[in-house]
Amino acid sequence: MTEPARPSDSTDPGTRTPPSRHTLKLLVAPVIFLVICSNVANVMWPTLQEDHPLLLIALSSINRYLILVSDQLGAVEYYAVGTMRLLVSDPLFFLLGYWYGDRALEWMDRKAPTYGPMLRKFQGAFGKAAWPLVVIAPNNFICLFAGAAGMRIAWFFALNLTGTVGRLYMIRVLGDTFSSPIDGFQEFVGEYRWWFIAGSAVVVAISLRNEFGGRGGEIDQLVHLDEELASDADDSAPDAD
Repeated sequence: MTEPARPSDSTDPGTRTPPSRHTLKLLVAPVIFLVICSNVANVMWPTLQEDHPLLLIALSSINRYLILVSDQLGAVEYYAVGTMRLLVSDPLFFLLGYWYGDRALEWMDRKAPTYGPMLRKFQGAFGKAAWPLVVIAPNNFICLFAGAAGMRIAWFFALNLTGTVGRLYMIRVLGDTFSSPIDGFQEFVGEYRWWFIAGSAVVVAISLRNEFGGRGGEIDQLVHLDEELASDADDSAPDAD
């Protein structure tokens, strides 16, 4: 398969030196913490959206939480906390791609095997439209591709920040436009919050079953990331005669 064209502002892969396994563990630790925070938000959102909206988006700034609390927060706190929460994990995935290249892409493919074909399509598209993709959809996959393609770090952060603030602005406009039905939904959730919390806890518990039963869960994969990337490096190394 033909390798996707690299962006013109890429760096030479030969100049990239992966960090030690200890350093990689230190970098992954905050992401594991963020995954835990997201799970807490996914359980407690029915009460947080009413009583502590800023804490909710600090724990998890997914679109549905952002739109749910957008009219409860001032512009400064909404943009400040939302931007920091959305950007905080992006540098790690960029650096994973930057340092490990194809090995990081193979790890991501194993991490989300059901999305494998989609990831490969994104990888092909990234070579042709790197900058727009980082602006429009700076998710973990795109950040990994940006690093693997060797996009310059300054450009990556500039594009990522622009896209993130733009996303927050559109969500806030959407929240203002549909403020009435959103307020009605918040009141309904508040009235039956304990039922919603119980249901959310069940959903999260089911999604976490793999975390404690061998490798397969998101946290477990992150904990063993250094081992997997080191294993990939050993597998790709030529045999000594």
